[in-house]
Amino acid sequence: MSNLVYLLFHLPCFFLCFGLGVKSEITGGIMKTSGAETKTLVHLGVILDLNSPVGSVANACIPMAISDFYAALPNYRTRLFLHVRDSDDALGAAFTALELIDKEEVNAIMGPQRTMQARLVIDVGEKAQVPIISFAATTPSLSTTQNPFFIRTCLNDSSQAKAIASIVQAYRWHETILIYEDTEHGSGLIPYLADEFQQYDIRMTCRFSLSPNSDNLRILKMLNRVMHIQTRVIVVHMTSSLGSKFFLNAKEAGMISEGYAWIITDGLSSLLDHMGAKVMGSMQGVLGIRPHIPHSKRLENFKRKWKSEIHSKSTKLNIFCFWAYDTVWALAKAVEMVRHENCSLMGKNYRRNISQFPYIKVSKIGRMIRNGLLKTKFKGLSGDFNLVKGQLQSSAFEIINVVDKEEKVIGYWTPRNGLIRELGKPEKAAYSTCMDELKLPIWPGNTKAIPRGWTTPVNGKKLRIGLPVKPGFDAYLKVEQDPYTKEPIVTGFCFDVFMETLAVLPFAVPHKLIPFTIGSNHSGGTYDELLYQVKLQNIDAAVGDITILANRSRIVDFTLPYLQSHVSMVVKIKDDERKNMWIFLKPLSWDLWLTTGAAFICTGLVVWFLEHRINNEFRGSPQQQVGTVFWFSFSILVFAHREKIMNNLSRFVLIIWIFVVLILTQSYTASLASMLTVQRLQPTVVDVNDLKKNGDFVGYETGSFVKDLLVKQLSFDESKLRNYGTADEFDEALSKGSQNGGVSAIFGARHCVELFLAKYCDKYMTAGPTYKTDGLGFAFQRGSPLVAYMSWAILNVTENKVKMDAMEQKYLSQQNACQLDQRNACQLDQRTTISSDGLSLYSFGGLFIITAVASACSLIIYLSKFLHSHWTAVQSVHPDSSVWPKISELVKRFDHLSPYPEPVTDVNATSTSPSVEALADVENTPSSSRTSNEGSDNVVDSITRSSSNV
Repeated sequence: MSNLVYLLFHLPCFFLCFGLGVKSEITGGIMKTSGAETKTLVHLGVILDLNSPVGSVANACIPMAISDFYAALPNYRTRLFLHVRDSDDALGAAFTALELIDKEEVNAIMGPQRTMQARLVIDVGEKAQVPIISFAATTPSLSTTQNPFFIRTCLNDSSQAKAIASIVQAYRWHETILIYEDTEHGSGLIPYLADEFQQYDIRMTCRFSLSPNSDNLRILKMLNRVMHIQTRVIVVHMTSSLGSKFFLNAKEAGMISEGYAWIITDGLSSLLDHMGAKVMGSMQGVLGIRPHIPHSKRLENFKRKWKSEIHSKSTKLNIFCFWAYDTVWALAKAVEMVRHENCSLMGKNYRRNISQFPYIKVSKIGRMIRNGLLKTKFKGLSGDFNLVKGQLQSSAFEIINVVDKEEKVIGYWTPRNGLIRELGKPEKAAYSTCMDELKLPIWPGNTKAIPRGWTTPVNGKKLRIGLPVKPGFDAYLKVEQDPYTKEPIVTGFCFDVFMETLAVLPFAVPHKLIPFTIGSNHSGGTYDELLYQVKLQNIDAAVGDITILANRSRIVDFTLPYLQSHVSMVVKIKDDERKNMWIFLKPLSWDLWLTTGAAFICTGLVVWFLEHRINNEFRGSPQQQVGTVFWFSFSILVFAHREKIMNNLSRFVLIIWIFVVLILTQSYTASLASMLTVQRLQPTVVDVNDLKKNGDFVGYETGSFVKDLLVKQLSFDESKLRNYGTADEFDEALSKGSQNGGVSAIFGARHCVELFLAKYCDKYMTAGPTYKTDGLGFAFQRGSPLVAYMSWAILNVTENKVKMDAMEQKYLSQQNACQLDQRNACQLDQRTTISSDGLSLYSFGGLFIITAVASACSLIIYLSKFLHSHWTAVQSVHPDSSVWPKISELVKRFDHLSPYPEPVTDVNATSTSPSVEALADVENTPSSSRTSNEGSDNVVDSITRSSSNV
């Protein structure tokens, strides 16, 4: 039947070559017509496997392409002349290529379908300088750059790797299994697919290969191995012949069912019609990708013409037919570009060392055909024909879903936009891997529910969970051994959260508990060593009070935290200050005490200075005046001063000072009352640097990460660190102190510190800064799909307040000696603790500045008035003296009692009043005449009489 098809499709070509009914003659490489028209024949070799779906359809399309091309362009000077050969193995293809070059003198060869065939034929083409054009060899290992005479007019398999990865990412699957054909074609996709998966952090769990000749038993054995793996996303890359058997067996094994996700590459997707209804029925719910063929008028005409012939019954169209058709058109255009100067198109021979073939003819125009083919661009049946570095470029892939033995397009993928629902719409700004861009597919099992991508494997191993076993802090995790079954009995807050999380998951997770001893002895390890066992895959997960750290996340994957945590420092509490006999000094700092005392004295001096000349209560003997100053200053403290104030400037100073005294006394009273009535918890150490400076020992929990934090981040000397395992050991070490074989402080994670303080909150407290961590979580192997599901489940558990409160009440409520209300009181005291230095000077600095400014301004005003009223008289008494006698005279005048609150001088008077003259006489009286009190009294009487006369 195939020979009949071949003959029928070659007849139009032969008729066209003979001039469509015009008598012609072929001589060598020249075709002459009766109309004196000369056409140059260019011989084209075609090597196909005529019994394969690709070869049979290409055998029908190639003659149609030649007929259509020269019917559309009859004026071309050249004509392609076909030499078709059938070959189904690599060695036969190589010998066929040699025969075509040596005997038929072909200048180009089309059609090596398989990778091994193409590889050998390419080597022959290199020697003969004949371009080898393949429209079916999609293997990436066949390089067009390393083989200059090899041209690929189909898509490279590597072009679909990014599209497959985008589909896996869109449905949020994190693991896949690859099943491929054990040939160069099958394995060539692996590195490209692995690279694309890595971009999205998708793990290729396993790879299984199948020989092209595998029988049903071997396929079923391999499928049984796949069933024992928890991953349920399977990518299949193989030829249609092996793929047909594979999916029939997968259906029989029950793997085309709910929970599985199958993705097939274009090698299968492009040939589904050729695989038959029975095979497609076994592929229900399978996703696939294949190159998109844009709709065009030429394509519709071609399909109509195809259906009108016998091909509708014998052979079905596929993408390889369109690529073969476009390849012929491209070759015909390239051949027309070549200059044909003589009849012989073959040149010198290439000598070989094989007796059967003593030489290989070298084509004169092969290189020119190759160059012309690389420059050829046009719109063909398959879309834009454009070769870049000898390789056809991809534009878009269709994403199909096999439903009811039919192919349904659910979306597209383009290199620029990623996943899109429809082509032709305005381009998006960003690359998309969102499943909302795709139509809702039907999955295996005839369900619309998206497969999770993994499940508990059939007869698979249980999830191995490592548990840290250590003494102390049992509220979080306690592991004991059943005396009869020898199985671990686990309780504690962490384990209950884990079990609640498993209960939330929509699938069962069988697990096995494996204790791991944590301790400082030789038989015990650390939390980091437990996590390293997860990395080594000795266990699958670790559950317990495990802190999430950056360096740990390099070897394992953590879930979201189920409990917040940080590292804090625990120290002893100072003795109760209420027992201190000097506690009344505590409310104010020493600098505030000294400043307040100085302010009292300065204010008293300022008031004395302003009142001394006019107020008898601020006069007297020096001892009496000093006493008045101190008495007046401190009597203001209780507002008990009895001295009258006569100067307005003094009143202004006192108003400001009384306001300051009021604020100081109220603040002092409040602070002292708080100290005497509320218990204040003061830590013995408040700064980490003090511990390092004093060389004190510090402690940490055995096996925890805190040791690395102390050494690497806080720069403690490792020799100054001591590890302890229980709360009682913490208490003993802190009680002894660093000087007596204990420690001055304990550093621990929040959950351990809180349990310790719940028992000993009357003796210890937290102090200093806290060091943040990411909390407590569960650890799994890198790339485990359980991490995402467990994180989702943890969020559901932690957001359920009823469950969390119940677990916290069960394990983390009041412990031993301290009642819950006492613990809360301790925490409240710690939050309200103030500095032992009391109120500082800085807090009242503004008040003292205001007082100082008011006093200084008052003094300046008073001195200005005093100098203004007495400087003239002093000048007259000591006209020629230096400054110091004048200052001495001013001091003497200041010490005299003034009869007026403020001396009055009428600057507009033409004569001096009697009272002023008398006052001037008094002031001008030599000091020797005023040495006695009696003289002073006489002067005062004289002033009084003068005033009466006035």
